[in-house]
Amino acid sequence: MTLLSKPEQDQVAAAISAVERDTDAELVTVLTSQSDNYTYIPLLWAGILALLLPGILNYFFGWFGADLLMLVQWATFAVLSLIFRLPAINTRLIPRQVRYWRASNLARRQFLEQNLHHTEGGTGMLIFVSEAERYVEILVDQGISSRIDNATWESIVTAFTQKVKQGETLQGFLNCIEACGQHLKTAVPASHERNELPNHLIVLS
Repeated sequence: MTLLSKPEQDQVAAAISAVERDTDAELVTVLTSQSDNYTYIPLLWAGILALLLPGILNYFFGWFGADLLMLVQWATFAVLSLIFRLPAINTRLIPRQVRYWRASNLARRQFLEQNLHHTEGGTGMLIFVSEAERYVEILVDQGISSRIDNATWESIVTAFTQKVKQGETLQGFLNCIEACGQHLKTAVPASHERNELPNHLIVLS
């Protein structure tokens, strides 16, 4: 999964700047390829299967003695651990609730780390995307949430998530920023010129 190129990131930055000219909101966009490496989950699956599969085979067919059974279990664990590290398989082993929880947790950490809770008038907004989890979230500070109901962002998030699933993350960002801008211009119009936070897309490695 490839993150946005420099020219594509520049398009996102330009879209943010265009919106911020007409609103007091401070938009920050964050993109990550994956919210967690989930190392323990593939190992957990490998461990469970390494215990069960050789044991079940031995129960029905009696192929292994005690020593050989242990060696087969070790070998099974080693092989499955390597196979389950493949990205195409890894993501399928992780429950959706776990993936979304990790992504949501990272989004909230980024809201704090990017100082969106310290903007003048509480007008910080975070647009967060985690590609592997196909997760999109919009977080806003009280200066925006007091004027725009959180339900307003749901359809925007749904449309953006669909773009991420289709591999069109850039277009998703541009559509999302434009849609958010329409609400922000009305609810939080520009009262004076300011630019407290960076407009460029923050890409987490």
